[in-house]
Amino acid sequence: MYDHLLGGNHNFAADREFIERLIKIQPEAKRVAVMNRAFLRRAVLFMIERGIRQFLDLGSGIPTVGNVHEIAEAADPGSRVVYVDNEYVAVAHSQLLLEGNEKAVMVHADVTTPGLVLQNEHARRVLDFDQPIGLLAVTIGHYILDEQDPVGVFAAYRDAIATGSYLAITHFTDDFAVIRGEQLTREMRKSQNNVRARSRAEVLQLFGGFELVEPGLVTTSRWRPEQGTELPEDPEKDGLYAGVARKS
Repeated sequence: MYDHLLGGNHNFAADREFIERLIKIQPEAKRVAVMNRAFLRRAVLFMIERGIRQFLDLGSGIPTVGNVHEIAEAADPGSRVVYVDNEYVAVAHSQLLLEGNEKAVMVHADVTTPGLVLQNEHARRVLDFDQPIGLLAVTIGHYILDEQDPVGVFAAYRDAIATGSYLAITHFTDDFAVIRGEQLTREMRKSQNNVRARSRAEVLQLFGGFELVEPGLVTTSRWRPEQGTELPEDPEKDGLYAGVARKS
């Protein structure tokens, strides 16, 4: 569904039909996806500029426009990336895409079981957990329901990465009247993915004691926009909070 919103080719008729229903509820759905993907690119490049050369991408999904390893390797060919997803089609597509790439790997696992993810042999082969890591939790937190202990899940990942690491999060919110959070949540229950919209205070909890970099927790389009970029009107239509924080 996300790939379809971004104009990609890795999607199915059922995805397209479902998205058309979501757009009727929330006409800004495409903007939400585009602004989120642009944030991911800026966050990865921000981390690269600060010396990060390895990334753990939680809930990466089906490969789509602007994958993390493409962004990172373009900036530094020595960059390494571990993708994690529990969806069979996403895993299969990613494995085909990454075939022959020794510096990027897809791990088939549920991000809500951090112990299994962090101890995975392929993740351990590609990433050095004694060195800083860029932990990417982009549009994944809202899929972790309250009964799955999102605060505890994020804490486990934060504890596992070295000092100097960074954590990037985007998360669906219903703080803004323009976003029909309750209706979207009801509609998502008809798919295989329930979501839990969270307030700004709840999203902040997921960063734990990490120090947010400027401009803090804002909407996606307002997080360090590229110079000369014309910002879209009404940041609340971004629908997602976004932030990057450092472990000190």
